[in-house]
Amino acid sequence: MQQKPRIALISSDQSAATLLQLRLQSKGYQAMVVEKTSAALGAFYSDPPDLIIVDFSSPCTGCREMLMTLRSDSFFSPIPIIGIFPVCDEQESWADFPLDDFIAQPINFGELFSRISLSLTRIKRIFDNNPLTRLPGNTSIQRAIEESMGWPLAVCYVDINHFKPYNDVFGFSHGDEVIRMLARIMSNAVRETGGGFCGHVGGDDFVFIVPRERSEQVCKIVISHFDQIVQTLFDEQTKQQGYYQALNRKGQEEHTPLLAISIAIVPIDSSGITHAARVAEVAADLKKLAKQNDASSYVIDRRKGH
Repeated sequence: MQQKPRIALISSDQSAATLLQLRLQSKGYQAMVVEKTSAALGAFYSDPPDLIIVDFSSPCTGCREMLMTLRSDSFFSPIPIIGIFPVCDEQESWADFPLDDFIAQPINFGELFSRISLSLTRIKRIFDNNPLTRLPGNTSIQRAIEESMGWPLAVCYVDINHFKPYNDVFGFSHGDEVIRMLARIMSNAVRETGGGFCGHVGGDDFVFIVPRERSEQVCKIVISHFDQIVQTLFDEQTKQQGYYQALNRKGQEEHTPLLAISIAIVPIDSSGITHAARVAEVAADLKKLAKQNDASSYVIDRRKGH
């Protein structure tokens, strides 16, 4: 059964928020109320909603700053945001309100439900975000790499070692959870170290782009957190022996190492990187080196001009 969309309500007016929550729930939506903007970001980072409604008709300290923070984060920027305003006046600058839609008081709930439905439909149509992780997909990744060319940045390709046999043995639902987990770890690491771009190529392949001097720091954080969580995925005997039984591509049973990740770091301001396609070519070679080790590792290209 498909899960109903989750809507977060940010309002300092408790009675109005409760009424709106009940009306949303009557339409089958999951609705959560966040009274303080200081708590909103933490709640969204731990459990992202599908849509956000911000009540500007009640005091909303820090709302604009919170919206700007969300819009600057590649993981959260696609989430539709609808604003509620006390009157339907023309805004001098919508740049201060990075919204997807708005509605004025008094609320016409039929109109609000239509705007919610349209916003959720629009986001599926416009963005190429991966439905499993919500991270930007290949079109956005290609654009981000092209815009990064020549700058002192690093494009980092991430994938999971031995993911297919894990999927086959433990099931697709567990495999999907590992992919979501890695997406969250990567996004948090990039954001907490100063920001950057995160994308999901597909399957167990990811990309993040950060300043070159921060690339190794981010890789170490991602690897550390991934390896810690991997320990919770296997029983004690499997962890102690360091492998489990799975079929290889020839259909033969063999020892399969525990999950790990490989990261290829490609400094994009190198004279050897003359076009975006070259970035992926270099990354493929680097990942082959990283995968020679069963443990999680990263390889950085330090050559001058290739």
